[in-house]
Order: sequence, then structure tokens, then C-alpha cells
Amino acid sequence: MKFPLKKPVKQQKQRLLSRIHIKIQNGQFEILGMGAWHSYWRDPYHLLLTIPWSGFFILVCSFYLAINALFALAYLAGGDCIANARPGSFFDAFFFSVQTLASIGYGAMYPKTTYANIIVTIEAMIGLVGIAVMTGLAFARFSRPTARVMFSRAAVITPHEGVPTFMFRTANQRRNFILEAHMRVYLMRDEITAEGEFIRRFHDLKLVRNQTPSFALSWVIMHPIDEFSPLYGTTANSLNNTNTTIVVSLSGIDETVSQVVHARHNYAAHDIIWNSKFVDIFHYTSDGHRYIDYKHFHDVMSLD
Repeated sequence: MKFPLKKPVKQQKQRLLSRIHIKIQNGQFEILGMGAWHSYWRDPYHLLLTIPWSGFFILVCSFYLAINALFALAYLAGGDCIANARPGSFFDAFFFSVQTLASIGYGAMYPKTTYANIIVTIEAMIGLVGIAVMTGLAFARFSRPTARVMFSRAAVITPHEGVPTFMFRTANQRRNFILEAHMRVYLMRDEITAEGEFIRRFHDLKLVRNQTPSFALSWVIMHPIDEFSPLYGTTANSLNNTNTTIVVSLSGIDETVSQVVHARHNYAAHDIIWNSKFVDIFHYTSDGHRYIDYKHFHDVMSLD
């Protein structure tokens, strides 16, 4: 039985990524250029979503002026094709293009040749698509959900229920509810495998409580350092030597916009204060009620 020979499929040439630099500073791995808007120049959609508003308006205005100038030159190439426009006037052709692109149609100037009508048709179609694209981009920028969550500048290791416990705290700054808030904490450090190879390993830290039905005020996150914890037997020096980083990830549903919001924070080894505890921010009023004093949210006190 004979089988027809198939030509080998030509593999598409993929564009290789440029060299990515990783900077180690104070125990934290910093990927240079990560999240910067100018790093998306090969991805126009993400560029227009991440660029500052001032840059967004400058790009939109530049594109608007450029396309009108291009069509103005096209009208000039057709000779005297615009009624009531001065022959050879770039400004008249430019402002006629503005009126056509925006579908204004004052009627003072109008196309009077077949060539001009063809250019007007093309420009009107581009104008409709351009308005739709710009409107969609502006809406996407406005509708991006954000979480105003504050994390304590430092984390502490303090006894809790007789067990050394890694703690940090967080607060919702928006004064609304984050529903079904879920906290994940990871430990990253340098390790050597049994084969003697270097590896940057991730460990999940088990929390006393990793979710809450509604996150509105403050939340203390606790990880008991028992014999099953990756932090068991570690010291401040060992955390520094292994470039240990604690990565915190919070997600939940913003009650106001009913969309998922995210927040994250990192704690390097020097951000972890041993044998200390947070200053209490919950206080009682004279009439038996309670209040929270966020002035001491980041303050810690030594147990020595």
C-alpha cells in the first residue's frame, strides 16, 4: 500500500524575545521593565491600555491629525474636487477632511467629482471604525477594576497560640466590601537539588484562615511555623542567604462594580521582623463601641 508523500510543513519563524535582565536587590528579584507601558510597543492594544492618560491623549490627537493630513493630501491630489474650497489650499482640504471624518457635514464644502466622492467614502468608513475603536479603548481603560488594598510595610514572626507565627496585615482603603476575598501566600527561595543544580523554588504557606466572606476593614494573615512549614528552622541570616521572598496575592469580588479585583505584595527577608508584634489598631470608645486607628497600621513593637 502506497502512501502519498507529504511536503514537510515549514515551521513559522518565531520572533525571539530580547534578553531580560533580573536584578537582585535586598533579597528581591526585580525583572527590569516588568509592567512598564513602554515594554508593550510590539503589542499596541496593551500599550494603549497601560500608557498614562496624558500619553493616551497625545497618541489619539497625533493619530487624528495625521490621518486628516493624509486625506487632505489625497484631496489635493485630485485637483479642484471640493466645492467652495480654495484651489490648492491645504487648510481647506484639511478642515474638509475633519468634517468628513467626524460626520459633521456643514454643507459649505462638499465633493464635486467622482474622485472626491470615492475618497469621502473611504474616509467615512475609516472614521466610523476609528470612533468605535477609540470609544472601546477609552471604556476599557475606565472599566479596569482596581483594588485599593494596603499591606503592612513589614511582616513579623511572633508567638501565637504557643507556636511561632508569620504575620502581616492588610486593609481595604476603599470603604466598601470585597466579597469572597481569598488570600494566597507563597515563599520563594534559592535551593540546591539533590543533583546539585540551582533552582528557584516556590512553596505554598498554609494559613490559619485564607478566605473571608467580606473584607471591609483590616485582616491579619497568619501562618504557623510548625514542622511542616517551609519557614521551620530558618533564621534571619538563612532567609537573606537564600534570597527568600514572600509573595502575597489577594483576590475577591468588588461589591460596587461586581468584578474580580486583585492586589499583591512582596516581603523580602529584611522586611520580616523577628520576635515582634503589631501595634493594636482596635480601640474602645467610652460608650462601648469600637474604632480603628490606621495611624499605627504599620507600627510594630519588640517583645524583648
